[in-house]
Amino acid sequence: MTESRDVHPAEPSQPRGLQILALEPYCGGSHQAFLEGWSAGSRHAWTILRLPAYKWKWRMRHAAVTFADQVCDLLAQGQRWDRLWCSDMLNLAEFRGLVPPLVRDLPTVIYFHENQLTYPVRFENERDYQFAMTNMTGALAADAVWFNSSFHRDSFLEALDAFLKRMPDHQPMSVCERIRQKTRISPPGVRTLPGAGRRSLGALRLLWAARWEHDKNPEDFFEALRILARRGVAFRVSVIGEQFRESPEVFAEAPREFAGRIDRWGYRENRAEYEAALRDADVFVSTANHEFFGLSAVEATLAGAYPLLPRRLAYPEIFGAEDDAAPFFYDGGPQVLADRLTDLAARAGRGTCLYDEGQHLRRRLARFEWVHLAGVLDRAMQDVCVGCADGRGARNA
Repeated sequence: MTESRDVHPAEPSQPRGLQILALEPYCGGSHQAFLEGWSAGSRHAWTILRLPAYKWKWRMRHAAVTFADQVCDLLAQGQRWDRLWCSDMLNLAEFRGLVPPLVRDLPTVIYFHENQLTYPVRFENERDYQFAMTNMTGALAADAVWFNSSFHRDSFLEALDAFLKRMPDHQPMSVCERIRQKTRISPPGVRTLPGAGRRSLGALRLLWAARWEHDKNPEDFFEALRILARRGVAFRVSVIGEQFRESPEVFAEAPREFAGRIDRWGYRENRAEYEAALRDADVFVSTANHEFFGLSAVEATLAGAYPLLPRRLAYPEIFGAEDDAAPFFYDGGPQVLADRLTDLAARAGRGTCLYDEGQHLRRRLARFEWVHLAGVLDRAMQDVCVGCADGRGARNA
């Protein structure tokens, strides 16, 4: 699928807007939201080639060939670009070898939403290391490598270093540093959401919004809810997020166990319904064992929810390690989480406004709204140059 969007001419004081060719082999979820959010707020003009979010392994295998054919057709029609952008799902090295110099030699950015070396699998023998190699060669083939968080960049490069040391010979140990030299931390943006304001009194409304997979640790969340129920804490719960053919068993058990307390259950196909779930929540809860950024946590907080997050992964980086952020983190398992939720329910019952307590955090997270972030990424894209290993591609947003 091809999409072109014209933009108004840049102001005289601004550099000329770029023509950007963007390639997204897996256009769904956060990948789709990133491209649509940035391009909508960008002063650059975009040609977006995208494939549906389906069968990700096959997308990584064939997208380079598919996009190379599409790009050649567009070149024949006279289209030209100034920059190339792609996500980590593209075999960029392969793609650059399949297209003419007019595209092959463009200054190129690869954006890592995730990676296939540290992305969690239930059992390590399920991991296909060829996809990890595709991520590595893609990063080597790019002129700039953007990650959505420092946590993501560092964990990927540490795992890559350990992986390369396992090679029987010809270990390319300079690879990690070569990639690091051209990295940049470029977080994803979020829509500006109207805050819900002060909540009415009543049962504490909890929201869990994550993929229904084991790495999001749903077992701890539902165990904390069981503890709350045994204590007689009044609460309501909404459990949303993307579902898959095989989900943890707890998602089959919980609807019966908490039937009288559930407000929403299951994936929100409609964006308006998703945003309504965010605005209705008093507390957003994460129990994740894996998180490269935490997009839904940021969105829920900006919508007015009080975030309660494990002190690990990317969360301290994104939400702040300062003392004033400490109340929004917890250390430990379901018992500790239940204790924190019990306290929040008691405080809310005494009239404490949890919405007001998150005001300073919302001001801090506003930097991730596209109205602020699109221009930052526009300027970063302008700075990318071929072979820019001199540090220009490594400045942080």
